[in-house]
Amino acid sequence: MEDEAWRDLVGISADPPNRRDKCEQCKRPVVVCWCPALPHPPEAVASQIVILQHPAEEKRSLRTALMLQLGLEPGKCVVYKGKRFPNHKHHSELQRILDSPQTLLLYPSRDSVPLEEVDGSSGPYTLVLIDGTWPQAKAIYASSPALHRLRQVKLIAVGISDYIIRTQPTEGCLSTLETAAQCLAVLESRPELRQTLVRPLHALCRFQLDNGAVEHQSKEFLMKNNQYPKPIGKRLNRLLNSTRNTAGDGNKDT
Repeated sequence: MEDEAWRDLVGISADPPNRRDKCEQCKRPVVVCWCPALPHPPEAVASQIVILQHPAEEKRSLRTALMLQLGLEPGKCVVYKGKRFPNHKHHSELQRILDSPQTLLLYPSRDSVPLEEVDGSSGPYTLVLIDGTWPQAKAIYASSPALHRLRQVKLIAVGISDYIIRTQPTEGCLSTLETAAQCLAVLESRPELRQTLVRPLHALCRFQLDNGAVEHQSKEFLMKNNQYPKPIGKRLNRLLNSTRNTAGDGNKDT
């Protein structure tokens, strides 16, 4: 018995098991790669998107900021990670962006104006987005005084998110990709940009739905139709009230 067990042990390969091949661009398994849906060549735009990303977003397997980076020409979408900006990792580089009069912040404040009303002839602009859940975005803003000095803008007509395999808090919440794509469509006066840049997200959702995922409605929709399965806590209630009051003012979940 011991000899047989030893032979079985010796027969185990020292090499790690083969893993699924991954795409070099999106780093996803080849069978679920969304790169074929990217624009080819990447879209050339005059504007720049700067994403201030909460560290927790790196852990999300379906994050959409990378779709935006790969869908635009190199350098047109830059991601900085942290909970406060600027920070020691990229202080001077980001500080130059935040000091520029051409930089706008997408954020729902009392002083924010509709992005559609920004004078396009004075561009090109750099648009700063905060990437994270709504509580994370508020915490980043509160701890980053440099953001308070930026001209603040908001989106008015956003529609319903195409990220249908993820539950959003309200009907007006968009993914980071959708938010940036819609903003670029406005800033560049190219309405078709939104559809072009969001195609990888559509491809991802189609694959997930074809393989057992279900379409999700927003929490707001479920509660309006008495379908929400859990008690509504104080935090969720505050979040829904906040996002209703500022609907269309940017992404609340990646």
